[in-house]
Amino acid sequence: MTSKAWPYEEARKLLKRWPNGKPGDAPMIFETGYGPSGLPHIGTFNEVARTTFVRNAYQELTGNPTRLVAFSDDMDGLRKVPDNVPNQALLTENLGRPLTRIPDPFGTHESFAHYNNAMLRHFLDRYGFDYEFLSATDCYTSGRFDDVIRKVLHGWDAIMGVMLPTLREDRRKTYSPVLPISPATGRVLQVPVDVIDAEAGLIAFDDEDGSRVQQSAFGGAAKLQWKVDWAARWVALGVDYEMSGKDLIDSATQSGKIARVLGGRPPEGFNYEMFLDEKGEKISKSKGNGLSLEEWLRYGSEPSLSFYIYREPKRAKSLHIGVIPRAVDEYWQFRGNYPSQPLEQQLGNPVHHIHGGTVPGETLPLTYGLLLNLVSLPGVADKDTAWRFVQRYAPGTSPESDPELDELIGLAVNYARDFVVPALERRSPTTAEAEALRDLDSELANLPNDADSEVIQHAVFEVGKRHPFESLRGWFQALYETLLGSSQGPRMGSFIALYGIDNSRRLIAEALESVAA
Repeated sequence: MTSKAWPYEEARKLLKRWPNGKPGDAPMIFETGYGPSGLPHIGTFNEVARTTFVRNAYQELTGNPTRLVAFSDDMDGLRKVPDNVPNQALLTENLGRPLTRIPDPFGTHESFAHYNNAMLRHFLDRYGFDYEFLSATDCYTSGRFDDVIRKVLHGWDAIMGVMLPTLREDRRKTYSPVLPISPATGRVLQVPVDVIDAEAGLIAFDDEDGSRVQQSAFGGAAKLQWKVDWAARWVALGVDYEMSGKDLIDSATQSGKIARVLGGRPPEGFNYEMFLDEKGEKISKSKGNGLSLEEWLRYGSEPSLSFYIYREPKRAKSLHIGVIPRAVDEYWQFRGNYPSQPLEQQLGNPVHHIHGGTVPGETLPLTYGLLLNLVSLPGVADKDTAWRFVQRYAPGTSPESDPELDELIGLAVNYARDFVVPALERRSPTTAEAEALRDLDSELANLPNDADSEVIQHAVFEVGKRHPFESLRGWFQALYETLLGSSQGPRMGSFIALYGIDNSRRLIAEALESVAA
């Protein structure tokens, strides 16, 4: 297989890593990380989806077993109270404590982390991801990480040699690869630590009350500093592949060095580019300038989001409401092309990876863009009414037999109501445009009500040619602005066939009345 699709290129890194497969037919381990101080979001979906694309590609190439681990960093101390949760005072009282030892502000789970972890699992299950969930707290408290913590203690000086040159002077004074949990306050401490007995796991540090404490670093009495933790996790779990954002390039480099100190091998992977808002600025959770998963799914389908995420992961892309209609239509365009493509093109088609090689065969009789133009018109702003137009345009379709079309109509209604209709403003045609519209009305009057879109499109073209427009582009823009209230619009033959000749003639009459007025 020679496909250059990026999931195959990534999968080939694993073929080089283990040319004969992992020893003992052990599965290739893929990992994604999650910080449970907040709810899962579109970035979570992005990372799990892209990792899944690579995992599926590897399985296609080799047939070898794989596992995807969704790892929750729930031993981290809470550094900041999120804005979007209740009981802020409760969380403020628990700043610095591990997330699994902070009461759930929602009052439904054992801890704040347990609540967010449950939301993560629900989130991943909703989209059908195949994964295994692991909790950092479970790994630390069960002793699963004790061996790798022992390696950290033995490799203390080498790890400090990796980290100290990367830190500011003031940070160097307090930096420690191991973060003890205070026996007095239960907080994760950022304090200097002395290794008393590496083999036994014994460490010493000054607690918050000034007392000198000696205690074990094992069994959940301590956790590892972030970059050390990342490296230790790779080593302890045998991770072979993990991707991360461009903002973590330095972290991945340092964690890779630490993994080697621990006697392990850093995983393969790549750094994807970050999403931008509509102003071209980096999306920030604290700024709130991003697009939530819920917002995308109110206006676009889940496969369209996967499609958008799949394409060009190493190029910065805008992620805002305005990209959704095009993403939806491009997804369906690629999906429609798939059955007739030769194998090599199919393997490079995004839908092959989005659907794990099993691409649904259904197609749509019309585009999302065309639906938007329809449901933006007065009197068509609900799903049931829109369906009556669609069924006349595409006989034999129904909500029951065409659930994806039914979903798309509902999404278009949402988008039109929230974004298109408020911005529409039909202008009056000029004298020359009014003459052309009268001519078009006459042409439509001579067509049968069931004329197909190609016949109508030909009539629209011929009218435009007969009138003094600089180009046909000018004629179509006049149609969009005077009939639909927008500077851009659909293929007019398809729109008129969908909306109906009589209804379209009424739009023309309204436009001409505005000239007389």
